[in-house]
Amino acid sequence: MTRSHTYRTIAVPVAGGDLRVAVWDPIDESTSAVTDAAPSVLLIHGVTSSHLAWSFVVDRLPGVRVIAPDLRGRGGSNTLTGPAGMRAHAHDLATTLDSLGIDRIVVVGHSMGAFVAVSFADLFEDRVERLVLVDGGLPLDVPKGLDAATMMSSVLGPTAARLSMRFADADAYLDFWRVHPAFQAPWTPELEAYFTYDLVDDGEGALRPATSYATTAEDTVDQNSGTTLSDAIARLRHPARFVTASRGLQNEEPGLYTPAHLARVLAESPAVEHERLDDLNHYTIVLSDAGADAVGQVIREELAVVA
Repeated sequence: MTRSHTYRTIAVPVAGGDLRVAVWDPIDESTSAVTDAAPSVLLIHGVTSSHLAWSFVVDRLPGVRVIAPDLRGRGGSNTLTGPAGMRAHAHDLATTLDSLGIDRIVVVGHSMGAFVAVSFADLFEDRVERLVLVDGGLPLDVPKGLDAATMMSSVLGPTAARLSMRFADADAYLDFWRVHPAFQAPWTPELEAYFTYDLVDDGEGALRPATSYATTAEDTVDQNSGTTLSDAIARLRHPARFVTASRGLQNEEPGLYTPAHLARVLAESPAVEHERLDDLNHYTIVLSDAGADAVGQVIREELAVVA
Protein backbone atom coordinates (compact mmCIF):
# COMPACT_ATOMS: atom_id res chain seq x y z
CA MET A 1 0.00 0.00 0.00
CA THR A 2 2.98 2.29 0.49
CA ARG A 3 6.40 2.44 -1.14
CA SER A 4 8.25 1.83 2.13
CA HIS A 5 6.03 -0.94 3.49
CA THR A 6 4.02 -3.99 2.58
CA TYR A 7 0.46 -4.15 3.84
CA ARG A 8 -1.58 -6.99 5.28
CA THR A 9 -4.49 -7.49 7.65
CA ILE A 10 -4.94 -10.17 10.26
CA ALA A 11 -7.92 -11.36 12.28
CA VAL A 12 -7.28 -11.32 16.03
CA PRO A 13 -9.79 -13.32 18.14
CA VAL A 14 -11.12 -11.12 20.94
CA ALA A 15 -14.24 -11.15 23.09
CA GLY A 16 -17.25 -11.16 20.75
CA GLY A 17 -15.49 -12.06 17.49
CA ASP A 18 -12.47 -11.10 15.41
CA LEU A 19 -10.69 -7.76 15.48
CA ARG A 20 -9.31 -6.70 12.11
CA VAL A 21 -5.75 -5.44 12.50
CA ALA A 22 -3.59 -3.92 9.77
CA VAL A 23 0.15 -4.48 9.74
CA TRP A 24 2.48 -2.43 7.56
CA ASP A 25 5.82 -4.27 7.44
CA PRO A 26 8.88 -2.18 6.51
CA ILE A 27 10.82 -3.03 3.38
CA ASP A 28 14.60 -3.07 3.18
CA GLU A 29 15.34 -0.68 0.30
CA SER A 30 18.50 -2.55 -0.68
CA THR A 31 16.81 -5.96 -0.99
CA SER A 32 13.11 -5.07 -1.39
CA ALA A 33 12.44 -7.69 1.29
CA VAL A 34 10.47 -7.28 4.49
CA THR A 35 12.64 -6.20 7.40
CA ASP A 36 12.12 -8.62 10.27
CA ALA A 37 14.19 -6.80 12.89
CA ALA A 38 12.35 -3.50 13.01
CA PRO A 39 10.89 -1.35 15.79
CA SER A 40 7.11 -1.40 16.03
CA VAL A 41 4.51 1.23 16.83
CA LEU A 42 0.83 0.80 17.69
CA LEU A 43 -1.48 3.37 16.09
CA ILE A 44 -5.07 3.78 17.35
CA HIS A 45 -7.66 5.62 15.25
CA GLY A 46 -10.51 7.91 16.28
CA VAL A 47 -14.13 7.43 17.25
CA THR A 48 -15.76 6.99 13.79
CA SER A 49 -12.60 6.12 11.88
CA SER A 50 -10.56 3.06 10.85
CA HIS A 51 -6.97 1.92 10.56
CA LEU A 52 -6.67 3.64 7.17
CA ALA A 53 -6.64 6.97 9.00
CA TRP A 54 -2.93 6.26 9.39
CA SER A 55 -2.13 5.73 5.70
CA PHE A 56 -0.44 9.14 5.42
CA VAL A 57 1.59 8.67 8.61
CA VAL A 58 2.87 5.22 7.62
CA ASP A 59 4.83 6.75 4.74
CA ARG A 60 6.68 8.90 7.29
CA LEU A 61 7.84 5.83 9.25
CA PRO A 62 10.37 4.02 7.04
CA GLY A 63 11.98 1.06 8.78
CA VAL A 64 9.14 0.86 11.31
CA ARG A 65 6.51 -1.88 11.63
CA VAL A 66 3.12 -0.20 11.99
CA ILE A 67 0.26 -2.01 13.72
CA ALA A 68 -3.19 -0.43 13.50
CA PRO A 69 -6.46 -2.10 14.48
CA ASP A 70 -9.98 -1.32 13.44
CA LEU A 71 -11.43 -0.77 16.91
CA ARG A 72 -14.49 -2.83 17.72
CA GLY A 73 -17.59 -1.38 16.09
CA ARG A 74 -15.60 0.24 13.26
CA GLY A 75 -14.20 -0.70 9.86
CA GLY A 76 -13.59 -4.43 9.48
CA SER A 77 -14.38 -4.94 13.17
CA ASN A 78 -17.89 -3.47 12.88
CA THR A 79 -19.65 -6.79 13.56
CA LEU A 80 -17.94 -7.46 16.89
CA THR A 81 -20.50 -8.04 19.62
CA GLY A 82 -20.32 -7.22 23.30
CA PRO A 83 -19.65 -4.05 25.30
CA ALA A 84 -17.28 -1.32 24.18
CA GLY A 85 -15.75 1.46 26.27
CA MET A 86 -12.15 2.29 27.11
CA ARG A 87 -11.52 -0.88 29.10
CA ALA A 88 -12.82 -3.18 26.34
CA HIS A 89 -10.65 -1.48 23.71
CA ALA A 90 -7.61 -1.71 26.00
CA HIS A 91 -8.09 -5.46 26.40
CA ASP A 92 -8.44 -5.81 22.61
CA LEU A 93 -5.10 -4.02 22.17
CA ALA A 94 -3.38 -6.27 24.69
CA THR A 95 -4.70 -9.33 22.87
CA THR A 96 -3.46 -7.86 19.57
CA LEU A 97 0.06 -7.43 20.92
CA ASP A 98 -0.04 -10.98 22.32
CA SER A 99 -1.02 -12.33 18.89
CA LEU A 100 1.97 -10.57 17.32
CA GLY A 101 4.42 -11.56 20.04
CA ILE A 102 5.08 -7.97 21.13
CA ASP A 103 5.80 -7.24 24.79
CA ARG A 104 6.24 -3.44 24.85
CA ILE A 105 5.58 -0.77 22.27
CA VAL A 106 5.27 2.97 21.62
CA VAL A 107 1.54 3.75 21.45
CA VAL A 108 0.01 6.55 19.38
CA GLY A 109 -3.65 7.55 19.47
CA HIS A 110 -5.65 10.10 17.51
CA SER A 111 -8.90 11.60 18.84
CA MET A 112 -10.73 8.87 20.80
CA GLY A 113 -7.78 6.61 20.05
CA ALA A 114 -5.69 8.85 22.29
CA PHE A 115 -8.11 8.26 25.17
CA VAL A 116 -7.93 4.52 24.47
CA ALA A 117 -4.12 4.79 24.51
CA VAL A 118 -4.11 6.45 27.93
CA SER A 119 -6.48 3.80 29.29
CA PHE A 120 -4.40 1.00 27.77
CA ALA A 121 -1.23 2.40 29.31
CA ASP A 122 -2.89 2.48 32.72
CA LEU A 123 -4.42 -0.99 32.59
CA PHE A 124 -1.40 -2.62 30.92
CA GLU A 125 1.45 -0.51 32.23
CA ASP A 126 4.20 -2.96 31.27
CA ARG A 127 3.11 -3.11 27.61
CA VAL A 128 3.69 0.58 26.86
CA GLU A 129 6.99 2.39 26.31
CA ARG A 130 5.81 5.91 25.57
CA LEU A 131 2.61 7.69 24.48
CA VAL A 132 1.85 10.09 21.65
CA LEU A 133 -1.60 11.69 22.03
CA VAL A 134 -2.86 13.41 18.88
CA ASP A 135 -5.71 15.90 19.45
CA GLY A 136 -7.14 13.78 22.24
CA GLY A 137 -6.22 11.88 25.37
CA LEU A 138 -6.60 14.66 27.92
CA PRO A 139 -10.10 15.65 29.10
CA LEU A 140 -12.38 17.55 26.75
CA ASP A 141 -14.46 20.46 27.98
CA VAL A 142 -17.78 18.58 28.15
CA PRO A 143 -20.58 19.59 30.57
CA LYS A 144 -21.36 17.00 33.22
CA GLY A 145 -24.66 15.14 33.44
CA LEU A 146 -25.47 14.95 29.72
CA ASP A 147 -27.45 11.98 28.38
CA ALA A 148 -25.87 9.86 25.65
CA ALA A 149 -27.57 11.57 22.69
CA THR A 150 -26.79 15.07 23.94
CA MET A 151 -23.20 14.12 24.68
CA MET A 152 -22.81 12.66 21.19
CA SER A 153 -24.10 15.90 19.70
CA SER A 154 -21.95 18.03 21.99
CA VAL A 155 -18.71 16.17 21.34
CA LEU A 156 -19.13 14.99 17.74
CA GLY A 157 -21.65 17.36 16.20
CA PRO A 158 -22.47 16.47 12.55
CA THR A 159 -20.11 13.50 12.77
CA ALA A 160 -22.68 11.69 14.92
CA ALA A 161 -25.49 12.46 12.47
CA ARG A 162 -23.49 10.98 9.57
CA LEU A 163 -23.67 7.52 11.16
CA SER A 164 -27.42 7.40 10.50
CA MET A 165 -27.15 8.58 6.89
CA ARG A 166 -27.49 6.33 3.83
CA PHE A 167 -25.75 6.70 0.46
CA ALA A 168 -26.70 5.37 -2.96
CA ASP A 169 -23.14 4.42 -3.84
CA ALA A 170 -19.49 5.12 -3.04
CA ASP A 171 -19.45 8.22 -5.28
CA ALA A 172 -22.28 9.75 -3.27
CA TYR A 173 -20.32 9.18 -0.08
CA LEU A 174 -17.20 10.72 -1.57
CA ASP A 175 -19.25 13.72 -2.71
CA PHE A 176 -20.41 14.15 0.90
CA TRP A 177 -16.81 14.40 2.06
CA ARG A 178 -15.57 16.55 -0.83
CA VAL A 179 -17.64 19.48 0.41
CA HIS A 180 -16.87 18.89 4.07
CA PRO A 181 -15.20 22.03 5.53
CA ALA A 182 -12.36 19.97 7.00
CA PHE A 183 -11.26 18.66 3.59
CA GLN A 184 -10.90 21.70 1.38
CA ALA A 185 -7.23 20.90 0.70
CA PRO A 186 -6.29 18.89 -2.41
CA TRP A 187 -8.08 15.53 -2.67
CA THR A 188 -5.81 12.48 -2.67
CA PRO A 189 -6.07 8.75 -3.48
CA GLU A 190 -5.31 8.00 0.19
CA LEU A 191 -8.32 10.04 1.28
CA GLU A 192 -10.57 8.30 -1.23
CA ALA A 193 -9.41 4.86 -0.06
CA TYR A 194 -9.95 5.87 3.55
CA PHE A 195 -13.51 7.05 2.96
CA THR A 196 -14.66 4.18 0.75
CA TYR A 197 -13.27 1.60 3.19
CA ASP A 198 -15.79 2.96 5.69
CA LEU A 199 -18.82 1.84 3.68
CA VAL A 200 -20.89 -1.31 4.24
CA ASP A 201 -24.18 -2.59 2.80
CA ASP A 202 -27.16 -1.49 4.88
CA GLY A 203 -29.17 -4.55 3.75
CA GLU A 204 -31.76 -2.43 1.94
CA GLY A 205 -29.93 -1.50 -1.24
CA ALA A 206 -27.89 1.41 0.08
CA LEU A 207 -24.56 1.97 1.81
CA ARG A 208 -23.90 3.23 5.32
CA PRO A 209 -20.83 4.08 7.41
CA ALA A 210 -19.46 0.93 9.05
CA THR A 211 -19.16 2.57 12.44
CA SER A 212 -21.81 1.44 14.91
CA TYR A 213 -23.82 4.32 16.38
CA ALA A 214 -24.48 2.33 19.56
CA THR A 215 -20.79 1.56 20.05
CA THR A 216 -19.85 5.17 19.36
CA ALA A 217 -22.38 6.39 21.92
CA GLU A 218 -21.09 3.90 24.50
CA ASP A 219 -17.50 4.95 23.89
CA THR A 220 -18.30 8.67 23.94
CA VAL A 221 -20.10 8.44 27.27
CA ASP A 222 -17.37 6.29 28.81
CA GLN A 223 -14.63 8.57 27.47
CA ASN A 224 -16.19 11.71 28.89
CA SER A 225 -17.92 10.56 32.07
CA GLY A 226 -16.57 7.11 32.99
CA THR A 227 -13.92 6.44 35.61
CA THR A 228 -11.55 4.30 33.54
CA LEU A 229 -10.13 7.31 31.70
CA SER A 230 -10.21 9.79 34.56
CA ASP A 231 -8.39 7.31 36.79
CA ALA A 232 -5.85 6.62 34.03
CA ILE A 233 -5.10 10.33 33.53
CA ALA A 234 -4.70 10.83 37.26
CA ARG A 235 -2.21 7.94 37.40
CA LEU A 236 -0.39 8.68 34.15
CA ARG A 237 3.01 7.01 34.49
CA HIS A 238 4.41 7.00 30.96
CA PRO A 239 6.23 9.76 29.06
CA ALA A 240 3.60 11.45 26.91
CA ARG A 241 3.63 13.88 23.99
CA PHE A 242 0.36 15.75 23.44
CA VAL A 243 -0.08 17.26 19.97
CA THR A 244 -3.11 19.46 19.29
CA ALA A 245 -4.57 20.98 16.12
CA SER A 246 -5.52 24.65 15.92
CA ARG A 247 -8.88 23.83 14.26
CA GLY A 248 -11.73 21.43 15.04
CA LEU A 249 -13.92 18.87 13.26
CA GLN A 250 -15.50 21.51 11.02
CA ASN A 251 -12.20 23.34 10.44
CA GLU A 252 -13.28 25.91 13.01
CA GLU A 253 -11.04 27.73 15.45
CA PRO A 254 -9.90 27.19 18.14
CA GLY A 255 -10.29 23.41 17.85
CA LEU A 256 -11.18 20.74 20.40
CA TYR A 257 -9.07 22.33 23.13
CA THR A 258 -9.74 26.03 23.65
CA PRO A 259 -6.74 27.98 25.00
CA ALA A 260 -8.30 28.37 28.46
CA HIS A 261 -9.31 24.71 28.74
CA LEU A 262 -5.96 23.56 27.35
CA ALA A 263 -4.15 25.59 30.01
CA ARG A 264 -6.23 23.91 32.71
CA VAL A 265 -5.66 20.33 31.55
CA LEU A 266 -1.93 20.90 31.04
CA ALA A 267 -1.67 22.37 34.54
CA GLU A 268 -3.31 19.20 35.86
CA SER A 269 -0.87 16.99 33.91
CA PRO A 270 2.42 18.91 34.14
CA ALA A 271 4.53 15.98 32.98
CA VAL A 272 2.82 15.90 29.58
CA GLU A 273 4.81 17.62 26.83
CA HIS A 274 2.54 19.68 24.57
CA GLU A 275 2.88 21.15 21.11
CA ARG A 276 0.28 22.89 18.94
CA LEU A 277 0.15 22.53 15.18
CA ASP A 278 -1.20 25.54 13.30
CA ASP A 279 -3.18 25.42 10.05
CA LEU A 280 -4.39 21.85 10.69
CA ASN A 281 -7.76 20.59 11.86
CA HIS A 282 -8.85 17.55 13.85
CA TYR A 283 -8.88 15.42 10.69
CA THR A 284 -5.96 16.76 8.70
CA ILE A 285 -3.59 16.47 11.63
CA VAL A 286 -3.25 12.86 10.43
CA LEU A 287 -5.13 12.80 7.11
CA SER A 288 -2.88 15.13 5.15
CA ASP A 289 0.74 15.39 4.07
CA ALA A 290 1.41 18.37 6.35
CA GLY A 291 -0.18 16.72 9.37
CA ALA A 292 1.52 13.40 8.73
CA ASP A 293 4.90 15.15 8.38
CA ALA A 294 4.52 16.67 11.84
CA VAL A 295 3.03 13.64 13.58
CA GLY A 296 5.47 11.29 11.87
CA GLN A 297 8.37 13.38 13.16
CA VAL A 298 7.04 13.15 16.72
CA ILE A 299 6.65 9.37 16.44
CA ARG A 300 10.18 8.95 15.07
CA GLU A 301 11.55 11.00 17.95
CA GLU A 302 9.71 8.85 20.49
CA LEU A 303 10.92 5.64 18.84
CA ALA A 304 14.49 6.96 18.90
CA VAL A 305 14.30 7.38 22.68
CA VAL A 306 13.58 3.67 23.22
CA ALA A 307 15.86 2.35 20.47
